[in-house]
Amino acid sequence: MTRKAQYDHAALAKTLDGQLYVVSRSQALACGLTPGALRHRTRPGGPWRTLLPGVYLVDSREPNVMQRDVAATLYAGDGSMITGVAALWRHDIRHPLSDMVDVLVPASRKVQSTGFARVWRTTRLPARPWLADGVPVAPPPRAVADAALTLTASDEVRAVVADAVQRNRCTLSELTAELSRGPMRGSARFRQALAEVASGVRSVAEGDLRNLLRRGRVPAPYFNAKLYAGEVFLAMPDAWWPAAGVAVEVDSREWHLSPADWERTLRRHAEMSAHGIIVLHFTPGQIRREPERVLAAIKKALASAAGRPALDIRTVPAI
Repeated sequence: MTRKAQYDHAALAKTLDGQLYVVSRSQALACGLTPGALRHRTRPGGPWRTLLPGVYLVDSREPNVMQRDVAATLYAGDGSMITGVAALWRHDIRHPLSDMVDVLVPASRKVQSTGFARVWRTTRLPARPWLADGVPVAPPPRAVADAALTLTASDEVRAVVADAVQRNRCTLSELTAELSRGPMRGSARFRQALAEVASGVRSVAEGDLRNLLRRGRVPAPYFNAKLYAGEVFLAMPDAWWPAAGVAVEVDSREWHLSPADWERTLRRHAEMSAHGIIVLHFTPGQIRREPERVLAAIKKALASAAGRPALDIRTVPAI
């Protein structure tokens, strides 16, 4: 009869319960499991799955997102923390999940990227990580700044920065500080996104509109400014030319999924029109696929408003 392995079952169970059934080799050995017992459990077809060198999942199935985060920090060692795209969802900042888990470690640590764990050595390790389900996570400004360095599309970076600011996860000044302290190489998209969000741009579609207006040499509007008639709030159009009294709304399906959403859009349009504002509506798809037609419509509206008396509308810029 095979002798049953002797180890501290209670200690191992406590460790697994606190780490979503992910455990490191050193932790397992500390609970009394022998190297031979570990080899037996992690053999091909065995009950444990090796996620990263020296890190195991006590389950043969694929790990979920949270288990991958735990595994990355266990592999990277004490003082490490999740950052970049992998940290965004922990802060409720919208962006599709990545196959990689970026993890910050002290600059002196000799640990290499492997598997889904991408190691970032840094001399600027945040002093106070956030804890999400027991996992240390870089604070929102650092997570956004690090994500911006890995994303290859300007609209993705813009969307992340805008979402972080709009959801009050961090401020523009905090992100600007991260930009100034971080590496210059690869920071151009982050720098551009900060400038756009500072001007009021808060979505990918609005960024596309801003770029289109600049290419077409259209005077820069206010983005997401609040409009008031006296002390009464009217609307916050996506783009606004106060001298001409022209507003542009970028209508995305994402924000019009219910009759109530659509009714709010119509009510906002009616309020602005009643105060003499010329309101143009475009979809994100029109801005991308029919840029010249969109540009022509905006230029025509601005030209038609030339010379008419200024509207009695008070403008409060977004930033």
